[in-house]
Amino acid sequence: MKQLAELKQAGHKAFVAYIMAGDGGIKKLGEQIQHLQERGVTAIEVGIPFSDPVADGPTIEAAGNRALAEGITLEKVLDEMQRFDFEVKVPLIIMTYLNPVIRFGAERFTQEAKKAGASGVIIPDLPFEHRQLIEPFAKQQELVLIQLVTLTTIDSRLEEILKQAEGFVYAVTVTGITGSRDELAEEVGAFTRKVRELSPVPVYAGFGISKESHVEMLRDDVDGFIVGSAIVQAFHEGRIEDVEPLIDAVTAPHSV
Repeated sequence: MKQLAELKQAGHKAFVAYIMAGDGGIKKLGEQIQHLQERGVTAIEVGIPFSDPVADGPTIEAAGNRALAEGITLEKVLDEMQRFDFEVKVPLIIMTYLNPVIRFGAERFTQEAKKAGASGVIIPDLPFEHRQLIEPFAKQQELVLIQLVTLTTIDSRLEEILKQAEGFVYAVTVTGITGSRDELAEEVGAFTRKVRELSPVPVYAGFGISKESHVEMLRDDVDGFIVGSAIVQAFHEGRIEDVEPLIDAVTAPHSV
């Protein structure tokens, strides 16, 4: 995760790609990670399919359901990651929900995630106030527990979350679930500027980011972008090249 801070110091923007592990079969996971890192993404979120994904929009929920139908579990994903026979050059971040982690065992989860090459963990339904369920075990394994802040996070809570932030802060740009949108609300710019002014770590905008116009709108207000639904759908339909202009829009030198 050190390279994320270095990227910010150098004045470059980060592109974080989200993929659903096991969508299309577990063997696709390594292929997708290799493709994305060769295409120049900064980091990759590896989503774990779950039956009750409260933060997922229709596209990612459908991908999760396809993976679940393939019998994909948290354990199978971590096992597959430990069998990668290629060099992983970008930070991998496990994005899952609290229930599968508790069922798997929080300490065991962090141990296996570390063995799988993960650098961090995102658990969107883990309230900041209950981070002790996971954080001590994550710290033992030198895994970063990424925090999310939203448009509805009150200022006092936002300040407390940012004081403890590590790796990067996930700034949720909508007041709903994930998924591609035509436009972002005007208030998002003021929100991300406020978060960035207070945050000691890079601030990445996520949820609803799917167009170059979204990048242009927030380019000066965040340190990077997280793109999920557009990538998941493109992989599913075999047209991942369609997302490449969006990667370029974020990472190209002119974006400094």
